[in-house]
Amino acid sequence: MTYTLPANIADRPITIVGGGTLGRRIALMLSLQGAEVRVFDTSLAVARSAVEYVATQRHRAVNELGGSQAVRLAAQDNLTTALRDAWLVVEAVPEKLGLKQALFADLDHLAAPDAVLASNSSSFAASEFIGGVSHPERVLNMHFYMPPAVRSVELMSSGHTDPRIIDLLMAELPKYALTPHVVRKESTGFIFNRIWAAIKRESLLVVAEGVAEPKDVDALFADVFKSEITPFRFMDEVGLDVVLDIENHYCEVAGVENKSAPMLQEYIDNGWLGVKSGRGFYNDYS
Repeated sequence: MTYTLPANIADRPITIVGGGTLGRRIALMLSLQGAEVRVFDTSLAVARSAVEYVATQRHRAVNELGGSQAVRLAAQDNLTTALRDAWLVVEAVPEKLGLKQALFADLDHLAAPDAVLASNSSSFAASEFIGGVSHPERVLNMHFYMPPAVRSVELMSSGHTDPRIIDLLMAELPKYALTPHVVRKESTGFIFNRIWAAIKRESLLVVAEGVAEPKDVDALFADVFKSEITPFRFMDEVGLDVVLDIENHYCEVAGVENKSAPMLQEYIDNGWLGVKSGRGFYNDYS
């Protein structure tokens, strides 16, 4: 069967699968045009919390970025209901390959035949989790950073993605105040994250080896690069559990040992996950 691009997208919902830190921020951006946005999570409480976040933050985002004041949000813990007639589905679940493989097989079966199935994964290429997908031509990576503050989005083909989907998203995403960039060749970490991974890895190592404290690394980084974003503050925002998953995957692909894993695991075992738990490398989050 030949894949047909989604039609009447202005009148159809968008579904975000995963209501965590990034899922809710993606939902916020994709709500700017007033389309119905559904947030699915296996925990209805998490989905409702994500919808509440969008509802409370949306007015400011519309004022700053433009868009419709109308808002239609729904929290779902039933995947079939959440996917019904959606033209775009964005996966934002934890960086676990088996989880993504199972989920995309379900999405392929349950979503509308013309729905675009996008993964927000920053460390797994879509080619790694389309084994159970009957129509891989509609699957791709659509990687967000930390919107609405960072609005760049990377689009990367699975190697089977219909090129018209890339063209469609390049045209549609700017309507949501997003700036899309095409990753020209499959790459673990895509564009920016390959560069960031090197900075992050060395930052973790100089602390794990006792060369510096996180605050020293951040202070130097801020001074030299005149940047408000610094390595350890940023890792605290992402979540140290997520950082560990990503680092483990990068090291596995490269065939090297993750030497910072014991330090990260100690933080995680203590419940110090970063901003979301109130403490990470820093303990001044209220």
